[in-house]
Amino acid sequence: MWSNVVVVAGQVAVLFILIAVGFFSGKAGLINESGAKHLTNIVLYLATPCIMIQSFQKVGFSTELILNLGVCTICAVLIQVISILICRAIFRSKDESRRVVMRFSAVFSNCGFMSIPLQQAILGDKGVFYGSVFVAVFNILVWSYGLVDMSGDKSNFTVKKLILNPGILGAAGASVLFFLQLHLPDILLSPIQYIAGLNTPVPMLVIGFYLTRFRFKSLLDPGIYGVTAMRLIAIPIISLLIMKLCGVDCDIIVSCTIAASAPVAATTTMFSTKFNRATDLSVGLVSITTILSIITMPVIIAAAQTLG
Repeated sequence: MWSNVVVVAGQVAVLFILIAVGFFSGKAGLINESGAKHLTNIVLYLATPCIMIQSFQKVGFSTELILNLGVCTICAVLIQVISILICRAIFRSKDESRRVVMRFSAVFSNCGFMSIPLQQAILGDKGVFYGSVFVAVFNILVWSYGLVDMSGDKSNFTVKKLILNPGILGAAGASVLFFLQLHLPDILLSPIQYIAGLNTPVPMLVIGFYLTRFRFKSLLDPGIYGVTAMRLIAIPIISLLIMKLCGVDCDIIVSCTIAASAPVAATTTMFSTKFNRATDLSVGLVSITTILSIITMPVIIAAAQTLG
């Protein structure tokens, strides 16, 4: 197991070096709030869909892979639903603003920005293939349950918003090409691969920029510790054990565990800002879980590789 920890730690360390570059770029004024938002849009609307299409183009079509795709979808849904139920039971602060931020933070991981680069590095295109399923489920729940819970207004949810989400569109387009076995010509696939290559460095730079907002006084907020333990330790371990007991394929276990063990989603801060929730708490949670994940993710992912 410890050899796996070293390997995974090395992959995580690479991501954190990129995050450090983003942090110092933010401090130096090379990246500002507007720039970070534009970079985020590039990742969401271009890089993420492209990496999904690229990975779906590279994996070979087989009955086993189709079955695993279904299993992975079930695993992703169960992990998210179980997380929602547990967090609704545990986080019951009387302050609605804090309550919804804590629930959202504990449930939704940074499964796109942090996980896909790791899935690519550890499992290759098959890892991204399964990771894309998790991202699709994540996007469906974020833009339905997450949006309503964070805003407190059901009218904010619309089917149009859900369908037009870039994560859903990317997964849908990649799936159509995969199931119809349509292989893109090099003149189209090459640009897609170049854009997909942005999916690792750009998100890390953005995360690094947002870490410049971290304030040590946020560590005095007791709400941070329960959410951090739930997001980085409890939910990943529960997810891993359930998948292992159900006899799920090793690659699916590792891919889903990577997604489940990622730190708090950056979407938390975006939503909390938009709906005037506890923004300082959300920034603190995103920051501290991102920093601590360099310790927790290698151990949990290595455990998944060993048990799987």
